[in-house]
Amino acid sequence: MFTLPAGAAGSRIVGLGHHQPARVMTNDDVARFVETNDEWIRSRTGIVTRHVAADDVTVADMATAAAEHALADAGVDPGDVDLVIVATTTAVDRSPNTAGRVAYALRTGVQPGASTPEGEEAPDLRDVVGPGVVDINTACSGFAYAMGLADQAIRTGSARTAVVVGSEKLTAVTDWSDRSTSILTADGAGAAVLQATDEPAVSPVVWGSEPEITPAVVIEAPTEKFAQDGRTVFKWAITRAADRARRVVEASGLGLDEIEVLVAHQANLRIIEPLAKSLGLEDRVVVTDITESGNTSAASIPLGMSKWWHAGRLPADAPALLFGFGGGFTWAGQVVLTPRR
Repeated sequence: MFTLPAGAAGSRIVGLGHHQPARVMTNDDVARFVETNDEWIRSRTGIVTRHVAADDVTVADMATAAAEHALADAGVDPGDVDLVIVATTTAVDRSPNTAGRVAYALRTGVQPGASTPEGEEAPDLRDVVGPGVVDINTACSGFAYAMGLADQAIRTGSARTAVVVGSEKLTAVTDWSDRSTSILTADGAGAAVLQATDEPAVSPVVWGSEPEITPAVVIEAPTEKFAQDGRTVFKWAITRAADRARRVVEASGLGLDEIEVLVAHQANLRIIEPLAKSLGLEDRVVVTDITESGNTSAASIPLGMSKWWHAGRLPADAPALLFGFGGGFTWAGQVVLTPRR
């Protein structure tokens, strides 16, 4: 008979972090590539600005910066992390995977294969047992999937401290001649630190897919460019997303009247606001980072949550509904308690 490890009762978010590239692209900047204008983009998406990474900045670079921010927020040493999960659909390097690159960089300060900065001594890693490293790709729902896997790993005793990251470089897979998608995409990363706790503060993940509309959002050969059937996605979001989100809340054991924060995938303001209204949450804290950050796929939930947390716009220790949906066509979510201050 196998001996099963004694896991914790649950997990809790103890720190949040984010990273965005310095370059900001306005709607007027986008209009230089495709026939559009600021008013048209704002009225149809709510987006005002988005951040764009430089050519030499990778998904792993942004993920590492967000993870470092989250660990600092939590007061946790990288050496105490025993699981790193990165959700991304835009990483181009296959091995080491993105999570492995992040774990290495958190210990060394550089990406694998890079030289140690002049004047610094390379760390001796010969006797170091690093964390488990996992990449996950369910596109825009990826962070919620990754949170679910990290929470389950902690519950089963496979981990005690996990770093969960969503990181995307969507502009690298953008067709800048396509008005329907080029107005949406952006780059960035967000991260959360989860730790074992005797009082669970992350509810069980509820996840699923929609086989009928699997091809609605794609990044595939030969173009390797982001494309979507916008009308199909919008129709699903308006008619079905609320039902899926209610399932998430039901699984938590809470009622919608107890939810204080909604952090949905930042796909479109015309989706986020109706979703909040359908759930009866329009008078709660509804994260709308889409206006400043655009659509960053798997990064959008942790990016928006971290930005609002560090800006003092989220209450502490409050029930927050996380709900992601998109390419695949996948969706997932859980209710979490925001960190304590």
